[in-house]
Amino acid sequence: MMLQTLKTYFGFDSLRPGQEEVINNVIKGQSAAAIFPTGSGKSLCYQLPALHLPHLTLVISPLLALIKDQLAFLHSKGIAAASIDSTQDHHTTQQIMQQARRGELKILMISVERLKNERFRQFISQVPISMLVVDEAHCISEWGHNFRPDYLKLPHYRQQLNIPQVLLLTATATPQVIADMSSKFGIAPGNITVTGFYRSNLHLHVLPCREEEKFNQLHSLMQRSPQAPTIIYVTLQKTAQEVAERLTRQGIAATAYHAGLGHELREAIQLQFMQGKSTCIVATIAFGMGIDKADVRQVIHYDMPKSIENYSQEIGRAGRDGQPSNCVILANTDNLNVLENFVYGDTPDKSAIAYVLDDILAAKGNWEVMISRLSSDANIRQLPLKTLLVYLELNQIIESQYTYFATYRFKLIRPIAEIVGTFQGERQTFVQAIFDCSVMAKTWYSIDFEALWQSYHADRQRVIAAVDYFHEKGWIDLESTLVTDVYKVLTKPSDKQRVVDELYQLFAKKEQGEIQRIKEMIAFFESSDCLSHRLATYFADHNAPTHCQHCSVCEGHVAHLSGRALAPLDPDKIKRWIAPFQQATSQPLSSAALSRFLCGIATPLTTKVKASKMEGFGQLEHYPFAEVRQQIEHL
Repeated sequence: MMLQTLKTYFGFDSLRPGQEEVINNVIKGQSAAAIFPTGSGKSLCYQLPALHLPHLTLVISPLLALIKDQLAFLHSKGIAAASIDSTQDHHTTQQIMQQARRGELKILMISVERLKNERFRQFISQVPISMLVVDEAHCISEWGHNFRPDYLKLPHYRQQLNIPQVLLLTATATPQVIADMSSKFGIAPGNITVTGFYRSNLHLHVLPCREEEKFNQLHSLMQRSPQAPTIIYVTLQKTAQEVAERLTRQGIAATAYHAGLGHELREAIQLQFMQGKSTCIVATIAFGMGIDKADVRQVIHYDMPKSIENYSQEIGRAGRDGQPSNCVILANTDNLNVLENFVYGDTPDKSAIAYVLDDILAAKGNWEVMISRLSSDANIRQLPLKTLLVYLELNQIIESQYTYFATYRFKLIRPIAEIVGTFQGERQTFVQAIFDCSVMAKTWYSIDFEALWQSYHADRQRVIAAVDYFHEKGWIDLESTLVTDVYKVLTKPSDKQRVVDELYQLFAKKEQGEIQRIKEMIAFFESSDCLSHRLATYFADHNAPTHCQHCSVCEGHVAHLSGRALAPLDPDKIKRWIAPFQQATSQPLSSAALSRFLCGIATPLTTKVKASKMEGFGQLEHYPFAEVRQQIEHL
């Protein structure tokens, strides 16, 4: 039966290793996890069973681009699948929800953020669901390399929605992450399938070189095969531009790709590379998701990756056709502290956590929060702030209700009289009231919801539905800004300090985990063991050969990485540098906050006081954060 469906819908005669085991577990009604390398058919593990399960399969995916790719594939196979996402208009979303209600869909794909919406949770709770699929499931683990706080709530949502089974999919998970994510969903060890991570066609080379030698090394590597499809990974957008320009001047046509370029230009660069019209891309990590080019012959790391997980994902884009491909890293430890400083910038001070808690405790009724504003007021970067809010939810202090846009503004395409004239009776009066209570500035009108309530008792949701409708009809241009999250306050803890301390410990533990991950990466590049074997073992594949014969270690070159020599810290200079920053802020600053300033780590506070313009900002960016902090505490 299953093989018949496989042939009919997907055109395959048999399943790959690992797929059969996972699919059998799912069909038996058991929860399972599939840890397969990129490009080895993880998606089929839910797509095939979904056609046999009685109800809807709900898929959580972290990237809109991945959702769109998978939907296009499913539609090409004639499978009833849809997504609900932020790019859709209200009407399309309503249609898809109706299809799900009527049982016409086999697969519905959403982002995890969609579940924060109470109205969506209300709708989806009325739809029978056979299985929850979590793509990129390593995002649920604080020990994973791409932790996403909202993923932490998925086990809770699964319980709330009464979903009988779960399938976790990922390409990059260490044994610790596998144990963490499977325990959060109660998956039996026997239902975790790890297929081989080792790839015999990838030649892994660590090439130690000083920072000033890197470009010449890169140039000589490129000269060996200038036409070979190549991805060169760098950390910064600026480096991508500089390296691409220098290579082009040296006669090797290279194109920069990074998040700072416009969406259409990025799409065009990607398409040219996929079609073979350009062969060398110098890119930040923004490049790669959804890149399935089979004949990438070289992946070169010009800068250190953020972790072994990132490294493995990036080299995983080489040689997907099975042909020999080179993966080279130009390695030194010059910028190692800069890499670590990214981590230290994400740990909020205890006073910042206390500020958020005080804000919640002061709420009368629901707690409404604009993340951007709270981030600035509390001095916590937005991603760790979102993590903090999830921790508060898991501690049952708050509960997510819904999200709304605080401001709506529109520009007329058709005259007001014409729009109002389209309606009759009470509706016409209501529409007229919307325009009467909208304030014009040049060409844009801002809707005054308060005035509408006072004069017409118009409910906010009804007003939004109306202007959405006008926008759909092409009568107005509509913009909405300032996202506001609404939470219900469940409990107000009596011992606030205990809660603050516990939350701070969670962040401190996570920080240490991230720093440890960087140390593990350096140990990997300096390893005297076979690199291919060591990499496979890191990802729980214990079947790789102990000597691959196609890595720099097996070829007799063990790397020893060096970095720049640092002068001893000067206490007098430190005092001079931090003084203007201390004077610019009204509050006392922690040693961590002062260390972040000296190490050039941007925070909402440094942005607010324009700290980057001060002489001391970033003066010690190449020094270990812990060393700088110790010196400040000593002062």
